[in-house]
Amino acid sequence: MSARASVVPVFVPHLGCPHDCVFCNQRRIAGQEQPLGASELLALLQALDETDEWRQLAFYGGSFTAIPVEQQLMLLEAARWGLRAGKIQTIRLSTRPDAIDGAVLDRLHDYGVETIELGAQSMDDEVLRLSGRGHSAQDVREASRMICEAGFSLVLQMMTGLPGDTPEKDLKTARELIALRPQGVRIYPTVVVKDTALFDLWRAGKYRAQSVEEAVEICAKLLPLFDAAAIPVIRLGLNPTEALSSGDAVAGAYHPALGELVKSRVLREKMAVLLQGLPAGSRVLLAAPERQLSQALGQGRCNVQALEERFALRELKIVSHTGEAGQLRLLSVEKPDQTDGKTQRI
Repeated sequence: MSARASVVPVFVPHLGCPHDCVFCNQRRIAGQEQPLGASELLALLQALDETDEWRQLAFYGGSFTAIPVEQQLMLLEAARWGLRAGKIQTIRLSTRPDAIDGAVLDRLHDYGVETIELGAQSMDDEVLRLSGRGHSAQDVREASRMICEAGFSLVLQMMTGLPGDTPEKDLKTARELIALRPQGVRIYPTVVVKDTALFDLWRAGKYRAQSVEEAVEICAKLLPLFDAAAIPVIRLGLNPTEALSSGDAVAGAYHPALGELVKSRVLREKMAVLLQGLPAGSRVLLAAPERQLSQALGQGRCNVQALEERFALRELKIVSHTGEAGQLRLLSVEKPDQTDGKTQRI
């Protein structure tokens, strides 16, 4: 029996962050005001039951390797105790591209860290500047190279809809991240959160927030790029929290099921390819994988309605099949000039 995977999240909001990025308020985003201390982390690990789950300890929310070294070591000592006691099996952390060097990587190796996530956010230097990131695209390239050469797993984070951003820049960022060959990517469309510089810019009319629809549209172009490169997109959109859903997210691309919306849009575009060239007024029967049928249909059957309108179809029906994920089948087409009552089988 294979072990089940689970994550033990440890939030260190804003620890080690030398800059206040315009979009960031980790306390509101994570729904946790204070970072977890080393003694609290040790108590958390000691309280974990024995289980057959494969557990990963993940430090979230700050720039871990920019935390004062003494504080890093205290947290890493507690995490290493968890490794040696069998409470966890691996450690992951998030940090900044300009907070990576040889000494840092040696230290993380010594304490059993296996995965490093870099907040790249964009590979456009003007977008990075306007967002208050304080690092360059070259910092991302260099840190990624060092991490991979040192034998760590690399995960890169990117955002869409940042100040100065465009869909073309988002596509460029995705292609550059692909070239760095990470083991995974997270895509976070920008959300305007209370008590951030971006909130002030938005309220003053100096920043136009990306809508959910705009985020879905660009992410539906990004996702196939990463899929084609065999790079998993392990997160699409902010993790929904009670605080964000209750009003801390005031504008931008916040939706509790953003990932599902994006995957549904990707399937819509794949179905559109199959429908190209069909005459207006056709009746069409398509099949989607059973597990993806709801995505193919779309929320409230929005994909069906959009495709019927786009191709002037008389009717589009989508049923399920038991084939592989992503595999769509055009089963039959009844064209408007067929008067013998027969249906063309594809």
